[in-house]
Amino acid sequence: MSVIIMILLIGLLILVHELGHLGAALLFKVKVDKFGIGLPIGPTLWEKKVGNITLIVHAFLFGGYVSFPDDDKESDIPQNSPDRLMNKPVWQRAVIFSAGVIANVICAYVLVLLTAAMWHNMPSGKFDNYVNDIVAPKEASVWLSGMKKGDKIIEINGTKVNTKYGINLYAMYSASFDGKTNEEIVQKNYENLKAINPAFKENEVIPSGLVVKIPDNLQKEGKIILSSNVLNAVELFKPDEVKLSDRQIKLRDEVKGKSFVESDGTYSLKDMAFALSDTQRPLNIKVLRDGKTIDLKPVYSDKDGLIGITLERKEILIPVTGVKSAFVTSYNYLYNETKSMLIVLKQLFTGKIPLKNMHGVVLITKMGGDIISSEGIFYGILLTAVISMNLAILNILPIPALDGGHLLFLLIEKIQGKPVDEEIANKIMTVFFSLLILLLIFVLLNDIYVLVKPYFIK
Repeated sequence: MSVIIMILLIGLLILVHELGHLGAALLFKVKVDKFGIGLPIGPTLWEKKVGNITLIVHAFLFGGYVSFPDDDKESDIPQNSPDRLMNKPVWQRAVIFSAGVIANVICAYVLVLLTAAMWHNMPSGKFDNYVNDIVAPKEASVWLSGMKKGDKIIEINGTKVNTKYGINLYAMYSASFDGKTNEEIVQKNYENLKAINPAFKENEVIPSGLVVKIPDNLQKEGKIILSSNVLNAVELFKPDEVKLSDRQIKLRDEVKGKSFVESDGTYSLKDMAFALSDTQRPLNIKVLRDGKTIDLKPVYSDKDGLIGITLERKEILIPVTGVKSAFVTSYNYLYNETKSMLIVLKQLFTGKIPLKNMHGVVLITKMGGDIISSEGIFYGILLTAVISMNLAILNILPIPALDGGHLLFLLIEKIQGKPVDEEIANKIMTVFFSLLILLLIFVLLNDIYVLVKPYFIK
């Protein structure tokens, strides 16, 4: 039921977007031929003519369009008719093309405002994180750290951790013996190795049976510091690290804790430096207990990036106390979410977020359904508002086949004093529409892969 609710909410956003275009077109007396929900791919589910407009619902529901006589070469509307979109002033066409985006922005704010008014609260995005239980093996460092059940974790490595997944991210990125290390550390450890093993060259394979001494002054991997964007899960953390080879990883496990090792004739002194440089990263955790701030002894994640605790998260809610408070908190919430979306979008275009991390409406619907089931309908409505802003941002991008692409052509027309050649414009639109469809298919397959992966890949 929660998934169905989410589908209906997303369908509402598409309808609002297209109604924005339709309303603006009718306002400026532009003839509209068709109003479609879904993309014209595959069968038509429903079709009916209401007045002069044909209403259509397509099987591929996630999309929509408003069709004008300008889109139909066989239209019987004269080319110089004032009913045609192309014969309207540039500013009117700009309003029509941007009306869907404007409608989505208004819809997003209204949804957030309604939530504030009905719930009398607004999520802050900040969480109090408490230690629910310690479930690590008895030899794990967390048992020696002084951590106790009920502790409120407030800081890791000098950074406040009041986001939902901040603690998890610190633990994950601080994984011990994870098969990666920093080249600078490798170089320092090689120099330390060379100082007490001067007979061996850097990449010379050490003959079998010879002993390699392990220095006491090894350089270890230091603590990491995560930015606020990473802690808020809007930016990926990409440390400057290199991967160890399988041979180096095997060597790492063999020499761990030893003061010397007998060579088996398969590695060099540089391999040894790599093996000795993949170490543990400390987590310096600060907790609040009985009103007192306590610095724990260093905690180390295991190779899977786990420290062995379960958490109880309590989101800090902002109370909505009146009409003015509702408007202000709604604006702040939508502003912060939009800012986060723009950060993610920038990273996507600059390649900092890989394409495999791109997801679409299928996974969003599933996640939205899960959020409604676990957190309640208000969180589902807020997610819908964020998606509405997302639709607005994506559609306003100056990419042909999107609303922003039409606005780009209008800007060119205004600058050069005449419309872009129709044939050229159509070819550009066709190419980018095809690319858009391919992207939708890629994202759809990506969503399906993520959803089915847990059932087939153990």
